[in-house]
Formats: sequence, C-alpha cells, structure tokens
Amino acid sequence: MEIAIIAHDGKKAEMVQFINQHKEKLQEKKIDIISTGTTGGKVENAGIKVTKMLSGPLGGDAQIAARVAEGKCKMVIFFRDPLEKHPHEPDVIMLMRLCDVHDVPLATNPATAELLVSAL
Repeated sequence: MEIAIIAHDGKKAEMVQFINQHKEKLQEKKIDIISTGTTGGKVENAGIKVTKMLSGPLGGDAQIAARVAEGKCKMVIFFRDPLEKHPHEPDVIMLMRLCDVHDVPLATNPATAELLVSAL
C-alpha cells in the first residue's frame, strides 16, 4: 500500500516525529511512503525509506494528486499549517479535492492521522 506524507514548513518536525512513532507499524504493514521533496528529505534523514517527489511549491503536491487520481496512492497524511499563506495553495486544494473524488482517506492534522494509521 502506498501512502503520501506532506507537511508545510511549520509542521515538518511534527511529521518526522509522527512517522518515527509509527515506523514499526508502517514497516510491518509494508507501507510504501511517498512524499513531497523537502518533507521526504527530513523523514529520510530520520532513517525512514521514502520516495521523494518534487518540493510542494515546485509541483510535488500535484504529483501526489496525480498518483491519487491514478489509484496508486491509497492514503494522504498532510500536516497543513492553517495560519500561514502558501503560494501553492491551488495545488493543495486540488489534492484535497481529488482525495474526495477518489474516496482516498486524507488526514490534515496529527489527531486524524493517528486514527488513519491505527486503522491500517
């Protein structure tokens, strides 16, 4: 199963911590993790295997949205920072819309992500 992880700049450390907390379960379930470039690099530095796409503002969110539309990505964990402006917000909205269109679970905060990962 492929899941995507994405985190805005102010949430990247929180994402690394979250993935570290669930590392064993993700490995046990043979989860393939894809990520936007910068988030993926930080998770990789923590010793977790991840396939990196482009950075979000450079098209990484759109690449992940395409994988959702193609039926490859089965879950998205996106730690959004609702208090900051993001130049790639149209891509973020597209990704969220495609998760809804294709009935792909989407967590936008750690509480929801916890529920989704516990359901794996």
